[in-house]
Amino acid sequence: MGRRRQELSLGQLCRERFGADAALIGLGTHAGAVACASDWDAPMEVKRVNPSLAGSYERLAHGSAVGRFLLDLRQQSHPALRQALLRPRLERFIGVIYRPETERRSHYAECVLPEQFDAYVWFDETTPVTALQATSTHGADETWPFGL
Repeated sequence: MGRRRQELSLGQLCRERFGADAALIGLGTHAGAVACASDWDAPMEVKRVNPSLAGSYERLAHGSAVGRFLLDLRQQSHPALRQALLRPRLERFIGVIYRPETERRSHYAECVLPEQFDAYVWFDETTPVTALQATSTHGADETWPFGL
């Protein structure tokens, strides 16, 4: 994930633990909205996603003018395309926390997409997920919310 910042991703840890049995799938977008928080333990907000930066994998995908796609990045699939994507580029990471005001510094890192993921899912414009209504049932605490 962030080579220069020496950050680890959950996908990288899964790959180290499970090897080829783990399938790592990335997700990208150019713009839209996202359900997120500004800080850990902060309430959920819906925020507009900044348009992707020039020179990023997201801007490259946006330039394809295809609204959504699934790209197989495994070595045996699409070798010419995979080779073309091996050049390091910026990649945006939006997760639980999203800070559009510091996006370049806080949400982009230089990556090599085919080395990071087995597949990449693209949505040119996203809409935020909506929270499910939580209802409490009677039962032991450790079984909430299912009450099994």
